[in-house]
Amino acid sequence: MRTATLRRNTKETEIHGKLAIEGRGRYEISTGIRFFDHMLELFTKHGGFDLTLQARGDLDVDQHHTVEDVGIVLGQLFSNALGDRRGINRAGYFVLPMDETLAVVALDLGGRPALVYKDLVRVRMVGDLQTELVEDFFGGFVNHAGANLHAKVLYGRSNHHKIEAVFKCFARALKYACSKDKRLRDQLPSTKGLL
Repeated sequence: MRTATLRRNTKETEIHGKLAIEGRGRYEISTGIRFFDHMLELFTKHGGFDLTLQARGDLDVDQHHTVEDVGIVLGQLFSNALGDRRGINRAGYFVLPMDETLAVVALDLGGRPALVYKDLVRVRMVGDLQTELVEDFFGGFVNHAGANLHAKVLYGRSNHHKIEAVFKCFARALKYACSKDKRLRDQLPSTKGLL
């Protein structure tokens, strides 16, 4: 079992997280932002991970610190749980329709952080989440997971569906990238010999 536990305390947030990559889609998540919790819950379910995440942040100031720091913690949890990354598929992608919306996510756990994010969301809030912060969440993740991630909504009407489709795609692409190839179990997935 590839697992990790992490506690991150700053003057802005206190976050405790626990991850099992080979999970059963179980979650206990509380960030103080209900729509964000919902996205992390469905991410966990669709990825087949187990995730416990408790975050307390300075939401009286803004949601930014909480959302970005949760991305940082999630990236660190995956990086720690993956260890030296021997035998993993390394890259993954998924295309997902959600009613009228279509989204695609492709990612590479090759050690180089980069983010390209286009969600077509044109409203300030979905539920109680500031929508511009979704990109900051993914920025925190890629910088601390050592991943590059491209996420794009191709079209859609519902802003809720656009964000949800991205999180579901992210989960399934990451699930594949983290999965192991038995034939290559002792090898790093790189011709360089390191990630």
